[in-house]
Amino acid sequence: MGMEFHRVRDVFVTREGDEVALRGWVFRIRKTGGLIFVLLRDATGLVQVVVNRTEVPGEEFDALEKALVESAIEVSGKVKEEKKAPGGREVHATRVNVISYAERFPIFKDQSEEFLLDNRHLWIRSRHIVEATKVKAEILRAAREWLREHEFIEVTAPELTPNMVEGGATLFELDYFEGKAYLGQSAQLYLEAMLFPLEKVYTITHSFRAEKSRTRRHLTEFTHLEAEEAWADNTKNMQTQEEMIAYICHQVARNARNSLLELGRDPQTLLEIETPFKKITYDDAAKTLDERLEHGFQYGNDFGAVEEETLTREETHPIFIYNYPVSAKSAFYMKVHPEDSSKVLCADLLAPEGYGEIIGGSERETDIPLLMKRLETQGENIKNYEWYLDLRRYGSVPHAGWGLGIERLARWICKLEHIRDATPFPRTPSRVYP
Repeated sequence: MGMEFHRVRDVFVTREGDEVALRGWVFRIRKTGGLIFVLLRDATGLVQVVVNRTEVPGEEFDALEKALVESAIEVSGKVKEEKKAPGGREVHATRVNVISYAERFPIFKDQSEEFLLDNRHLWIRSRHIVEATKVKAEILRAAREWLREHEFIEVTAPELTPNMVEGGATLFELDYFEGKAYLGQSAQLYLEAMLFPLEKVYTITHSFRAEKSRTRRHLTEFTHLEAEEAWADNTKNMQTQEEMIAYICHQVARNARNSLLELGRDPQTLLEIETPFKKITYDDAAKTLDERLEHGFQYGNDFGAVEEETLTREETHPIFIYNYPVSAKSAFYMKVHPEDSSKVLCADLLAPEGYGEIIGGSERETDIPLLMKRLETQGENIKNYEWYLDLRRYGSVPHAGWGLGIERLARWICKLEHIRDATPFPRTPSRVYP
């Protein structure tokens, strides 16, 4: 059309009667006599466009009549107030140009979840996933902003590793030239190395877990925000997490308000998230579960989805569960509680409303003989960890860190039923296409 284009959102802030030029895709189209009603979408939203045969060139009207959903078009026209239109405004077209005709769109109402996953490359155009994606982007932006303001330095870490972090049973193993390597489960060990020159570090990577868990909160590939902080104990570690999460909630509520409302989340509930968060010992949480669960709870076990949902269903703010027994948290790097060797100085941050764990963190063990004993107990070759033990040999200091699952946080904030809608192309035990 040879003109400067506006965004759909501009229609709702400009004056009535102003001329606008828009381009995007046909979200819905309805044809009745000499009128065509197009719900036009771009990345900023939806607006109704009214095309009257008497107000646009005849050949342009005829061309639009052949357009189907997801056809790409350009439109120019005047902004009009219309209470019945989405957002209370619409555009009355004076020109329209079809850029490309779409074939009949294969996705429509009441199709199976498997069909939608097979056609994920098209289903990501749905408003549900579009708005969740915008919120996730805001989460990442706010997290980086808070970490930068608190002097954390973003670093890069490898996603191919010779070492395990979370456990050998959940590793994706692959051939690496003449040897073996693994897809990263966590960047923690590398972050621990980088905290010694930089003190506060974080990274955002993809992590991979070969868990055959088919739940609403598990992915085999997820976005992992991890941080390590020198001179920090478990208490300071929890403080860092809660302050960052509260900041993220407030920023998302302010900057992604419309997306949240579209998804069914009241932004006010996020603005009300304040620190400090409630903190409950593992022992107290275990007692609560033993009372609430029909078949009780076996002390010493880790908490799964059922337990975490039970603990958080009635909560409105995130809560910490801390100081788990060694039997529940066997990671070799967690520091043993100095007053109770049966426990480790760790904490899980659980989202409220039944959504469960979003962050796992701990103070890190600095005792070399104890680290070696744990690695040997887990069947690991100490030689593979000599570089990690060197971190304790040369200037070791108390330090702590944590890992946040971005999709889990987005699932809670967006009130998503399933975590797969928090990522464009979810990877699960049964899904690696497309």
